[in-house]
Amino acid sequence: MTSPDRWTDELSRARLHVVTGKGGTGKTTVAAALALALAAGGRRVLLVEVEGRQGIAQVFDTAPLPYSEERIAAAPGGGEVRALAVDAEAALLEYLSMFYNLGFAGRTLRKMGAIEFATTLAPGLRDVLLTGKVKECVRRTDSGGRHVYDAVVLDAPPTGRVVKFLDVTKAMADLAKVGPIRSQSDGVVRLLHSGDTAVHLVTLLEEMPVRETLDAVTELDAADLRPGAVITNRVRPPRLPARSVNAAAGGRVDAGRVRAGLDEAGLELGSDILEGLVEETVEHAIRVQAEQRARADLDAVDLPALELPELTDGVDTGALYELAELLGEQGVR
Repeated sequence: MTSPDRWTDELSRARLHVVTGKGGTGKTTVAAALALALAAGGRRVLLVEVEGRQGIAQVFDTAPLPYSEERIAAAPGGGEVRALAVDAEAALLEYLSMFYNLGFAGRTLRKMGAIEFATTLAPGLRDVLLTGKVKECVRRTDSGGRHVYDAVVLDAPPTGRVVKFLDVTKAMADLAKVGPIRSQSDGVVRLLHSGDTAVHLVTLLEEMPVRETLDAVTELDAADLRPGAVITNRVRPPRLPARSVNAAAGGRVDAGRVRAGLDEAGLELGSDILEGLVEETVEHAIRVQAEQRARADLDAVDLPALELPELTDGVDTGALYELAELLGEQGVR
């Protein structure tokens, strides 16, 4: 679509894959499929969410995720996907225990409502805590010095909020000049602004999602955050020959020819049904034209591009594996 390389070696080297998109584009489904694709071949991948929606549990049809890294799926070739729902209050408690030895006192503060008060009073702190936990997962190593996870996939906030969420530099300039919080935020900034991070944008072949995607690419570039791939979701195959689209969209459909074709196929339909088929053909052609315009707009973005089809039977766990396989066929590894 927008690049001869659908998935580049540079993207394969990224350790944090941030997935964003306009609401309703299926970004959580795509994030889950991406995690499965990256885990293929014996790799271990962590899938993280930060919005408190329990979206990961829903797409995998499992119980709500706790604040712990739980095995949620096996991947082909012996890989596995673990999942984590990051909660800002729990992350702050963990932070207080880690840096200030306030384990019991922190739990007491939570019961008093002070933790919720702190994260509400300083929304920048909430984002730093959430991204800080993600950074810890990305950088964590085992006793042998090897990374615990080969990759981390973050189901991030929508495109309209993702740059503010990821660009914690300004938030921390307002919150802390020195100390552990500042050190943690500096570590987050280094990760998010490095080649270890790629921000993938999920879109549909529709005007508003494409517009938000293009705006997000511009905002990411301005914030020195690296856009990864554009993933067009729910792509539907055209049912008309390309040469017929413009004529059909203009209402020029030969009803007599349609009837002759149906008769030849042994289908006898009434005039009302035939008229309905002609109307559907015109509407389909108009949609195809709109999708062609959307695709042309995306073509202007010099980023790797992937496509996933519309699943007529809905999304279940089996569908996630199907989408993951399709991503693998497009080079995701």
